[in-house]
Amino acid sequence: MPPLNAFLSTWSLDPWALALLLAAGTLYGVGLAKSARAGTAFPLWRVLAFYLLGLGSYAWVSFGFLGSYAAELRWAFSVRLALLLFVVPMLLALGLPLGVARAALRNPGVRARLSGLSRWPLKFFGNSAVAPVVGLLVFSMLLTPLAGFARLDPVVEALLGVAVPLLGLLLVLPITEAGTRTTTSLLMLQFVFAFIELLADAVPGVALRLNTSILDHAAAPTSLLPGWFPNPLRDQQLAGDWLWFICEAADLPIMILLFIQFARTDKGERKVLDAMSDDEMDALNAIHLRSRG
Repeated sequence: MPPLNAFLSTWSLDPWALALLLAAGTLYGVGLAKSARAGTAFPLWRVLAFYLLGLGSYAWVSFGFLGSYAAELRWAFSVRLALLLFVVPMLLALGLPLGVARAALRNPGVRARLSGLSRWPLKFFGNSAVAPVVGLLVFSMLLTPLAGFARLDPVVEALLGVAVPLLGLLLVLPITEAGTRTTTSLLMLQFVFAFIELLADAVPGVALRLNTSILDHAAAPTSLLPGWFPNPLRDQQLAGDWLWFICEAADLPIMILLFIQFARTDKGERKVLDAMSDDEMDALNAIHLRSRG
């Protein structure tokens, strides 16, 4: 592991990440201004969360030690990938970017078209069965030579720095954004898949940690390396340790969000049932019995 001063003082510029950072910050700011003119204001803590926690963490991951040494260190590449897929999107989602976009669009036609374009991706990636598969596929790549290729090719590595957080947003926004309609039965199913994801995400990390051969078959760096650099096998083991820890820790907030959403949905459904008359309840029970007959 690097000394603390090396970890904190290592910085480099990633033009692709900088472009995404500026675009996201500008669009969010414009959306806030337009929504304020339309009469919708967002809490200050959500704005600060988007800029400081969301974009700030993205900048730290992209420009700091992890981004600077992603090509040389397997564990830096793996940690960067895990943070971009799980942690950065969750912090960005605190700013409710979809809510800001909806509030900023005052033209009903444009709003309807945007809603139609975003409905299918959010519905697909928000499916409780998709997230475990996506996480397993992304991190299983680290067990193959594809990881070495992606890590050492500057174009592919830069594209991952842009595409992975966007993929993470598609996975987390359906859970965090207000207005997403669901039922308690569907949320219970999501709990099941969240638990499956908790177990599945550990598999690539454990495999990296326990293997005694270099799985990505990447050549060792030829440049002069600092004395604290680990050997290739230890580098792979550290990648497995960190990947296992981050993936398991990142699943816990998702389960907490599902629990909160379940409590709110259950409360809303109970209000609807309490407001129904006896005749309406009898009719509802009759429909339910016919559907099971």
